[in-house]
Amino acid sequence: MEFCPDCGAMMFPKDGVLKCNSCGYSNENIDEDNYNLKKEIKAGETVTNLGEDVEVGPVTNETCPECGNDKATYKLLQTRSADEAPTRIFKCTKCKHTWRAYD
Repeated sequence: MEFCPDCGAMMFPKDGVLKCNSCGYSNENIDEDNYNLKKEIKAGETVTNLGEDVEVGPVTNETCPECGNDKATYKLLQTRSADEAPTRIFKCTKCKHTWRAYD
């Protein structure tokens, strides 16, 4: 992988030349055997958007204050100084309500 010396963007091979799509810089001194971008993408390999309902992160037993559901995903964030415990951010798996807890 090569990067443009002028703007830092990634350069792509085209017709035996490495070319920057951002600023137009080109480098003709390339070995085309090192750049294999000829893979054809088939319809089954496309990215599928699963929407916003996909839960990412660990799930714990925590009661939602809005709906009473007992499952929530959580993440830890250091919202205060480094010598204090991190803040736990919960998100209900049922109603998507978000709340925080401090130790």
